[in-house]
Amino acid sequence: MDFTSPPLSLQDNGFSMVPTDPLGTSLEEMEKLKKELRIWKIRVEDVEKVKDDFICAKLRADAECDRAEKKLTELKEQEKQRKDRITSCEQELLLLKQENTELKKEIEKLKEDLEEHRSQDNPLEITKKVAEMKLKFTHLEEMKDHGANVDMDTHCVFGVATKTPFRLNQNQALLTFEDEEVAQRLTKMSKHCVNLDSRTANVTVKPFELDMGFQFELHVTVSGKKINISDIPELPIPEDWMRDKLELHFYKTEQAGGGGEIEKVTYNKGSGTGVITFLKPGASYNFVRCTKYPFCAEESWFIISVSPHFDFHLRKFQAHCKVSKKTILLKGVPEVEEDEESVQDMIEIHFQKPSNGGGEIEKIKYISRGAAYVCFEEDTENASSETTGDS
Repeated sequence: MDFTSPPLSLQDNGFSMVPTDPLGTSLEEMEKLKKELRIWKIRVEDVEKVKDDFICAKLRADAECDRAEKKLTELKEQEKQRKDRITSCEQELLLLKQENTELKKEIEKLKEDLEEHRSQDNPLEITKKVAEMKLKFTHLEEMKDHGANVDMDTHCVFGVATKTPFRLNQNQALLTFEDEEVAQRLTKMSKHCVNLDSRTANVTVKPFELDMGFQFELHVTVSGKKINISDIPELPIPEDWMRDKLELHFYKTEQAGGGGEIEKVTYNKGSGTGVITFLKPGASYNFVRCTKYPFCAEESWFIISVSPHFDFHLRKFQAHCKVSKKTILLKGVPEVEEDEESVQDMIEIHFQKPSNGGGEIEKIKYISRGAAYVCFEEDTENASSETTGDS
């Protein structure tokens, strides 16, 4: 830039100087600024209020979030407890099912043993098929201690009574009365004239004779010193080595708190089963809650099964043939056009009337076609179940 040249006018650069009024214009500007300042103060106050509202809302939201998290934590804990209870119940149910399965296996084995040892030359031998029956638990049997030998076994007694099936043929009926005197009175009368709506029928009352039945007590002993083991892996080692490994394993197994001193180990290589007999009574109870145990042999891990050891004994076996005192057999009911249920109702009405020598009926069963098997229980002499079929 050449500082020696004369200065240029501001007008030449596009600018022009406008003189201001130092009095009038500055007052107007001051008023405008004051007004604008008031407006901005109001806006700032509004913004502060919005800010305060947002802070309160955030605090409320945080509090709600904390409560929701606490509630969610409580729900998760309740769900966990529920799942734990379900798991515990499922484990107990599985244990009961396994015990029930083992008991059924032992019962089947007992039946097979009875068949094998039954003497063919015994004149008192009885061979008979019976209907399916249920075991009825009666009581726990107390065993007295003999000196230092403390009995830690559990002794259970089950009562068993066979259901005696009876074949009810076509046009026959069975009636069971509340009072046995009614059944005896009708049996003595023998012949009865029954009104079957469209016709009169002469029917015959016969005593109701039950076929041979059985009853006995099943004594089950759950050992306090023995446990059964199965699923033992078949390994290429001598049997005495496997017995030693089993003895060492169940002596110090941590899963059951340690079984303790072992008196005897039996092992069947062919079936992969065995029996552990502990020295201390009650030691087998440590293995009740768990049925699967890890077992290490030949540098490999296997899972073997553990179950209680049962002994079974039959006592008080009795065979019997009985004539029911409350049930009668009605024969000679003719075929009529009415349906089976209507005929049964008419028979029931006739034998309920005291004028016909009857009384209150507990149960009645009439067959117009085919045949039915009605099962009677020994303790009640009442029909408990029936199966039908054609003759």
